[in-house]
Amino acid sequence: MYNGGMSSTAVKMQPRAGAKTAGKDFEPGTFGWVASDLDNPQIEREWFKGRYEIVEGVLAKMPPAYFTGGSALYELMTRVDQYLEQRGKWRFATEVEVIVDEIRVPRADAVLLSGEDARKQRAAAKAAGRRDPRRTLILVPPTLIIESVSPGHELHDRRTKRRWYAEFGVPNYWILDAFEQSLECLRLGRGSRYVRDTKGKGGQKIKPSCFPDLVVNLANLWDEGDDSDED
Repeated sequence: MYNGGMSSTAVKMQPRAGAKTAGKDFEPGTFGWVASDLDNPQIEREWFKGRYEIVEGVLAKMPPAYFTGGSALYELMTRVDQYLEQRGKWRFATEVEVIVDEIRVPRADAVLLSGEDARKQRAAAKAAGRRDPRRTLILVPPTLIIESVSPGHELHDRRTKRRWYAEFGVPNYWILDAFEQSLECLRLGRGSRYVRDTKGKGGQKIKPSCFPDLVVNLANLWDEGDDSDED
């Protein structure tokens, strides 16, 4: 879910007394970007103004999300959250940046951290010298990442992020496609590769193995209306 095209609103990084500066144009499509650039307060400020990723060292701008995809994602998260409510401390968040490595910083549509994940994240933030773990991008593999596919950017979720998250060691990766009305649940297998755990479409019910006894009725995720109907 990204757009590596050039932006008409490039921001020139101007040096400031006492401030570290990368001396770069904050412009989507430019090369040479790394995760540590985000430690520069000026760059961080511009980063959080939009929806950006670092894709193999390229600053990329993500497309706006559609309501249909966001709604289906919300419904899915709600059902997983309800299932986990009495099963320990779990936390969902949306639009989360994950540092896979220095040249790959994707923005995940949804991230689920277990209590153990959160502990590891705090330890990793401390080891990285971060003063406030709450203001640290995700440094450890979360239990689950969900991406909601945007039309025209399917390969970024189905191929690029699939490879990144597997190499990073994310145990479970779900690809939600509200436009095709499908959910594919992947789990990490041998050789840092994902294998299909389960997949369903339309009104089917699926049972992801990472959450025993969880049954996801896909019919509850999709919009009920059909705009193709004519009066």
